[in-house]
Amino acid sequence: MTFRTALLFAAILPPLARPKPFEVFADRYFSALYAFAPSQGTAAGLHQYDGRIEDLSAASYRARSDTLHALQTRLAELRPGPLSADERIDAAMIDGAIRSELQDIETLQNWRHNPMGYIALPGAAVDGLMKRDFAPAAQRLRSVTARLRGIPAVLMAMRANVTNPPKEFTDLAIRMAGGSVGFFRGAVAGWAKSSAAGDTALLREFTISNDSAAEAMAAATEWLKHDLLPRSKGRYAIGARAFADKLHYDEMVDIPLDRLLAIGEANLKKDHDAFVAVARQIDSSKTPAQVMASLADDHPTAANLIPFVRGTLESARQFLIDKKIVTIPSEVRPAVLETPPYARSGGFASMDTPGAYETKATEAFYYVTPPEPDWDAKHVEEHLRAYNRPASAVITVHEAFPGHFLQFIYAKQFPTKTRKLLGASSNSEGWAHYSEQMMIEEGFGGGDPKIHLAQLSAALLRDCRFVVGIQLHTRAMSVEDGAKCFTDQAFQQPANAYEEARRGAYNPTYLYYTLGKLQIYKLRDDFRRAMGTRYTLQGFHDAFVRQGALPIKLLRQILLPGDTSPTL
Repeated sequence: MTFRTALLFAAILPPLARPKPFEVFADRYFSALYAFAPSQGTAAGLHQYDGRIEDLSAASYRARSDTLHALQTRLAELRPGPLSADERIDAAMIDGAIRSELQDIETLQNWRHNPMGYIALPGAAVDGLMKRDFAPAAQRLRSVTARLRGIPAVLMAMRANVTNPPKEFTDLAIRMAGGSVGFFRGAVAGWAKSSAAGDTALLREFTISNDSAAEAMAAATEWLKHDLLPRSKGRYAIGARAFADKLHYDEMVDIPLDRLLAIGEANLKKDHDAFVAVARQIDSSKTPAQVMASLADDHPTAANLIPFVRGTLESARQFLIDKKIVTIPSEVRPAVLETPPYARSGGFASMDTPGAYETKATEAFYYVTPPEPDWDAKHVEEHLRAYNRPASAVITVHEAFPGHFLQFIYAKQFPTKTRKLLGASSNSEGWAHYSEQMMIEEGFGGGDPKIHLAQLSAALLRDCRFVVGIQLHTRAMSVEDGAKCFTDQAFQQPANAYEEARRGAYNPTYLYYTLGKLQIYKLRDDFRRAMGTRYTLQGFHDAFVRQGALPIKLLRQILLPGDTSPTL
């Protein structure tokens, strides 16, 4: 090609599109995030991170803090510039994520005060490679082995970093660690033997690393019990200022805490009164607590817990289709499994979905927590009663249809990279909790008051989280007093009530369930008024789930252009 011909082609062909400055920044932000937290990269479906595990040393946290400050400076330079509407939304999300992480590292310093993250990471990092078939088993086994090699360092970092945590945190870490030892020696070793497929060298390399990881976890368990626990005298309360800041960074909610608490208390009273009325409808000769207890008589055994819950999936899914609640873009169902031991931090059920960038291993796992082997018979019974038949139907609405699982199967449609990778709990948990109430209002359960009572029981549970979370962290409430709220106001079994209150100690803003539900109801009402005769419930739900788990404040900007109304 002559020089003249080259000039002619250059004149005809458009120049290569240069990446927009915000796209470059977003890529830089997520690259830095997953370099610091490679197991999160794997979870997102980005498998270049599979062979690494987090460095949780103090030096690593200091470096991460420096990186975040640099990113914050660059974002501040970009935001006044010519960003598109989508970029402005994404910039606000990343800004909140940066501020939240800096608060956690520098102000709250959970890496110094909570051993649970160190204990949960090893199992999660390995399990994320085992349970999804995104690559040949032998290839994933090599990545598992690489991560196993780093587990002793993770646990040594815990010993070096964690000082004077609250007793509640150490107690839970001990439970999680003990279960993790068995996880490595049992489930991980068994999977590796099958995955090695006769490659003795590969299996030998794995076994050395896995034995070392299991031994390190066993030693960590003893250290937690005999060294850290006796000196675990720290306070879990983060204080009003930090609580308000965290709520603002994570959920973009800046309602004064006094007003927020009043909103929670009013909603608790409303749902409590409704619960009493429905219980009276079921059996007026019994107290509401006795009526709820009678519902809980119909519960699974420990042995059939998983099939019992699995049996609730199809009726919830079919209801969405029959009643035109929301469009379901997939025929896939989640697999119902026991919660892995490393993740048993007090919850009863959860949804573990693959990342939006996962292209092969698209399985989602609906986890249900079984009783612990060392629990006495009374504790086991109280735990299993929480999975009674009406309650399990409502749990499945929350976790699967149309809750978390449905929102997940829309993830590949989310319009930007940022919305595929970041989200607000007041959206995701708010949507799942909103779904429980909305489904009853639309006729789920065929008008059975027992299903309605189970839904109200779930609402009371989240209302107590709302009220207890604020008071644990800003009003000097004890975990024991928080548990009393769950037993007295939400009719929870004592053992479950304590688990719920203790969760609030390490998850301060777990008010996001009820908070998000109330925000979604207001958004729906405002959307209905704006749409007029064009409004349909399915249309609202489809518009909601297509945008990603944005803070409701940002979602309002998309669904209600120009609207400046408050979210509550």
